[in-house]
Amino acid sequence: MALEPAGGRRHLWIYRHPLVIRLAHWINAAVLLILLMSGLQIFNAHPALYWGDRSTFDAPALSITAESGAGGTGRGVLQVGALRLDTTGVLGLSKVAGVENERAFPAWATLPAGQDLATGRRWHYVFAWAFVLNGLLYLLYGIGSGQLRRRLIPDRDQIRDIGGSVREHVRLRFPKGEEAKRYNVLQKLTYLVVVLLLLPVMVLAGLAMSPAMDAAWPWLTALFGGRQSARSVHFIAANLLVLFVIVHVLLVLVSGFWNNMRGMVTGWFSLGTETR
Repeated sequence: MALEPAGGRRHLWIYRHPLVIRLAHWINAAVLLILLMSGLQIFNAHPALYWGDRSTFDAPALSITAESGAGGTGRGVLQVGALRLDTTGVLGLSKVAGVENERAFPAWATLPAGQDLATGRRWHYVFAWAFVLNGLLYLLYGIGSGQLRRRLIPDRDQIRDIGGSVREHVRLRFPKGEEAKRYNVLQKLTYLVVVLLLLPVMVLAGLAMSPAMDAAWPWLTALFGGRQSARSVHFIAANLLVLFVIVHVLLVLVSGFWNNMRGMVTGWFSLGTETR
């Protein structure tokens, strides 16, 4: 921990994020953005989800389509089971250069922007492997250095005070001083679920959709109950990951944007000041 004089008070610093962790974090951020956008391009080719081994094209579990509305105007429709929602302008029907387009996700959200399934697949497959390799590097370094245990496994005192941590988060009060040297219990549990459950399930479901993998490892596809079920699980996991990122970014903003960003760019994190 470094000390910096500050007019009768000293600033407390901790080297919180080693270089490998920082690199893995930013590579992950870029790779996951590309995977999300190319994945939406792939979904647009057939904007419906099913359970089982086949897509029957009727009664999907979820679909994003366009249809004729009142007066002959088009409208976007999101259907989940029996629930139907008008999503015109956002999902199902959106405008490109002032012209309405029937597509599940709008052009600005997909990679590439135009309808191009083959290119979207190439982007997705290449960066899927980049994601896997980056994740393996993170895991190997985390296990070997002990960082994984310190970052993901809650301490006993944190488990005992989990209720207090929830109350502090609801009030938007975040740890200071010595307590800020470690992740709080909610952070650890969330990262634990994401790193050891959500991300592996997403990767395995993606592999289970591949005909080559299905031929080599039929048990993997069977694990999800069929290729269409694997596609649905992959889609759901991706959306849960997006939700995690949104909450993560919001908490970074409210708990001290510049301090958090400095920590993830340079490694140094401020614990605040104290009187000398």
